Amino acid sequence: MPETPHTMVRPAHWHTDEAAIARVRRRVFIEEQAVPERLEWEALDPECAWFVAATSDGEIVGIVRLTPDARISRMAVLASWRRQGVGAALLTSALDAARRQGFSGVRLSAQTHAVPFYARYGFQPEGEIYQDAGIPHLAMTFTFKDN
Repeated sequence: MPETPHTMVRPAHWHTDEAAIARVRRRVFIEEQAVPERLEWEALDPECAWFVAATSDGEIVGIVRLTPDARISRMAVLASWRRQGVGAALLTSALDAARRQGFSGVRLSAQTHAVPFYARYGFQPEGEIYQDAGIPHLAMTFTFKDN
């Protein structure tokens, strides 16, 4: 699994990691970005493949999920851990999982400030900017070259 100098990304186990995943989501989306709580939690969560970035002492500092319909979403990194390669390691893990599952590509809904990040990994923008939970987003797609 991908690593950064201070974290390691691993597959999450929903039933044992749910509380830590929720903590990161609450801090980043609800508290920092003011996403209404009613929009954050989804019945789909347990069905997704989740990945977490954990420190050597086990603190989860970043998360991402891959949905059964090939969407990467809920990527979040705690503020003090940003710009240290955690997001890149999480994205790589989700893309690797999508490839292993036989998806020809993946989609995501990028907050507009993160569009350049995803573009560096080969994601292509689609359509126009739209609002989701009061935050501007842009749809992006990634196609595996060997499919």
